[in-house]
Amino acid sequence: MTGVVIRGGGVAAYGCAHLLRAAGFQVVMERTDRPRLPAVMLSERTQALFKDAFDRGDLFRDLPRIGKRVVAWGPNAQPLALSHSAVVVSEQLLLERLQPKLVLDHRPAGEETNWTIVASRPLPTDAVEHKFGARMATAIHVSPKDGSNPAACWIESIESGWLFLLPDAPGSGWLLAAGGAAESLLERSRLIVKQIERLGGPEAQFPAYPRIAWPFCGCGWLACGTAALAFDPLCGDGTGHALREAILASAVVRAVAKGAKPDDVLAHYQARLMAGFKRHLELCRGFYISGRSGPWWDSELDAVHRGLEWCRCQAGQGTEFRYRLCGFELRALG
Repeated sequence: MTGVVIRGGGVAAYGCAHLLRAAGFQVVMERTDRPRLPAVMLSERTQALFKDAFDRGDLFRDLPRIGKRVVAWGPNAQPLALSHSAVVVSEQLLLERLQPKLVLDHRPAGEETNWTIVASRPLPTDAVEHKFGARMATAIHVSPKDGSNPAACWIESIESGWLFLLPDAPGSGWLLAAGGAAESLLERSRLIVKQIERLGGPEAQFPAYPRIAWPFCGCGWLACGTAALAFDPLCGDGTGHALREAILASAVVRAVAKGAKPDDVLAHYQARLMAGFKRHLELCRGFYISGRSGPWWDSELDAVHRGLEWCRCQAGQGTEFRYRLCGFELRALG
């Protein structure tokens, strides 16, 4: 029986564990701890992916829902209200609902494994993380003003950064601030500041710039989730992408177990993740061009352009697609 060690404790690690166990693999999890995001917003598309992958139709039952998005993006932009459909959940609660049964925290003595899936740092010694930006984000608990719509989220660009207000319950929400301290950005806000009664605490700070490990796969190992790619929270559904990577990673392991050539399957995995990272950078470029209004935006946009140039330079290093994903299985093209 093929043995797989999965290092991590997030969505990507749990997704790999669930899918590989369901396919009959012997899985050992080496769980790692890291700070959890206090709130994430999951679109209808991402919810459907989770329900399908984990076979859990009730996964998002009773969670707060977002039905409207209010955006003021760009210099002197007027607020624009758009229909939206999403749920809000803390990363910790999501993981508790996903947690695999019979998780092992250690590798039994003498047990051999064929694969190691790295879903949390540290990375293998031959992998290097490339960073494209320097922006940090702060998440801080807030109390919305009376009458604020608990089913609306708010997004606003500021001269030196951006703000994102996400309710997680009536009378409660989280403010995500990138580019500076929440208080200083709110002083320049025209939209979101009107929705907040007071700031709470404590604060959580984390990187908000795109980054990629390279290489993110090799003989007998592959990286997925935040160990492979990390997205700007403004421009990407990082939680959904982590699960998509887990689905592809588990499909790689299954394909090799069925006789596919490891080099070919890993080359496809590399190409797919690289394409996803490039699409994310292109989306970032669009947001940062339209929101730019000062030196901070110019600096971060330059970093995005460096990332796109880096992706272009990798184009000749095995970035062609060789398989297609059918359900949770890989099938060779041609």
